[in-house]
Amino acid sequence: MASKKVVEIRGVGEVLLERSRRAKHFNLTIKPLNVIRVAVPPGVSFTDAELFARSKKQWLRKHLEKIEVMAKEIEDAVTVYPTTRKAARQVLVCRLNQLSEELGLPYNKVFVKSQKTRWGSCSMANNINLNVNLVRLPQELMDYAIVHELVHTKVKNHGKRFWDLLTRCLPGAEALDRELDRYWVMLGDFPENEES
Repeated sequence: MASKKVVEIRGVGEVLLERSRRAKHFNLTIKPLNVIRVAVPPGVSFTDAELFARSKKQWLRKHLEKIEVMAKEIEDAVTVYPTTRKAARQVLVCRLNQLSEELGLPYNKVFVKSQKTRWGSCSMANNINLNVNLVRLPQELMDYAIVHELVHTKVKNHGKRFWDLLTRCLPGAEALDRELDRYWVMLGDFPENEES
């Protein structure tokens, strides 16, 4: 039995129907890059899942339009950023090193990638992954994402110890975390300048 299927809904686009052992009901989400996904519970047919997705066409169109408006507002608010991955990587690594030294939070290695679902991560070996699109964010949000990962070199979860240390390193961290959530539409492929 197939674990996933893609269907086309006119006026909406492609919708991914994906089996999920954890789903008890249909779960409809719109992910970065406008990926529409329906989690399909065990024992439920893709035909029923497609009918469910089609029944939500108006809801999907409304939310896709909202996301488009939000993306445009954010793009307009973003300051000039490096237009090549190499330049973006230099900016991020330089800032990571500055903040690491200032805060006394050393890391092992750094990798700069074009991730579609997260701004960054920190491994158990204290290797830090940063999303190349961080350079497109306002400076305080780029710094927040970097400091967030540096704090993970000391605390590997998001418990109270983590937030206490993060707030000591960066006052107002929780507000910055909420603000960063607004920018998820910028996750995904780095928009290379065609002339560069």
